[in-house]
Order: sequence, then C-alpha cells, then structure tokens
Amino acid sequence: MDATVDPYDGEQEALWALKRGFELGLGSETGGEEKRARYEAKLTDDYRGEWLAWVGRCVDEDPDCVQVARTSEGLVGYAFVLPPSLAFVWDAAVLNELYLEPRARGTGIADDLMSAALDCARAQDLPLDRLVLDVDRENDRARTFYDRWGFEHWGEMVVRPL
Repeated sequence: MDATVDPYDGEQEALWALKRGFELGLGSETGGEEKRARYEAKLTDDYRGEWLAWVGRCVDEDPDCVQVARTSEGLVGYAFVLPPSLAFVWDAAVLNELYLEPRARGTGIADDLMSAALDCARAQDLPLDRLVLDVDRENDRARTFYDRWGFEHWGEMVVRPL
C-alpha cells in the first residue's frame, strides 16, 4: 500500500473517523468490554466538536504537529505531536497519538508517520530533548513498534477516578 505523509490540511471528517478508530481500538484491544464501552461513550458530538477545535488550535500553533498518511483511498492514519506550548506537560515533546487503520498496518506507513513525528519534535525548543508518549502496557503491538523505534521505559503513569 503506497501512502504519502503530509501535514493535516483540515479534512475534519476523515481525521475524526481515524480518531474514532484510535479510541475504539484502545477500548476494545486493551481492556475488555467495560473499557470499550467507556471509550465509546465519550465519542459524542460535543466531544467531536471540541476535539476538532483543539486540533485546529494546535495546528494553528504548529502546522506540522498533525501529520496524516494518505493513500489513493483517503486518509489511513495520523500522528499528533503536541505543539511547543504544551511541551511543559512532560518537559519534552509529547506524541499524543499515532494511529493507523488495521488494513494499513504492516505496510511501513506507521514508520513514515513516526519519522514525521520525530521531525516535528526535533524542531521544537524543549526543556528535555525527548519524545514521550503514553502506551497501554496491554497494547503489545504498539509496545513492539515503540521498542523498535528506541523508546525506553521512563516512569509509569497512574490514574484514579475523579
């Protein structure tokens, strides 16, 4: 499958379809039915509007922070590095999301997206020269991918309900 990776250019419906795939994949592939239901329940019209508006603000700050993979059939994936104003969340560049549709996995497109994400991160003026991300320990596919790219364990995120 041939694809190009370029900065996101405002294709909201296509990007939202990928975001839904990302969220539903997290819910179903890493935690069972209860987690899937939680992730699916948040994907409301309000959430969609707020998320797309936030993406727009991030892209206004850094036009390269969202990269999309495009085939002749349309968008098949994206990488989203938070813009520099949000680097202080972890004192580093943050890979917020990287997603590839299942049909495009194993084609090398994820590597192209990661390469674009690293280029974006390297262009930022950061307190720490690192790219960090949150990956579910149950997501073996993603962990294998990030291991291959040289990511190392750097702390552990913990959460609690509000």
